[in-house]
Amino acid sequence: QVQLVESGGGLVQAGGSLRLSCAASGRTFSDYAMGWFRQAPGKERDFVAGINRSGSSTYYAESVKGRFTSSRDNAKNTVYLQMNSLKPEDTAVFYCAAGIVIATRPQGYAYWGQGTQVTVSS
Repeated sequence: QVQLVESGGGLVQAGGSLRLSCAASGRTFSDYAMGWFRQAPGKERDFVAGINRSGSSTYYAESVKGRFTSSRDNAKNTVYLQMNSLKPEDTAVFYCAAGIVIATRPQGYAYWGQGTQVTVSS
């Protein structure tokens, strides 16, 4: 089992920045690729970013490419999502997830955090 806890969400004005953190416990963190997803009210859970086990490779949704950056610190069992130039359409609950490889579908991840709310005001 892997337990994931997100933090760092909040309310920010358009153009601002937030950094989300996801702390893992349980099994060896570096055994897992990590993904970030988001879900707005009434919408599906969408892929945002993924990072491989070592942190050497990342992958982003087109909608966030150039604005969001995912990184990880395996010594701290933590993955991060730095979000810059935030837009109102980025408003959602953000989730981190652990899986074997980077996947763009939620079904590709076995473990999920509880989510953290990000609200971007215009």
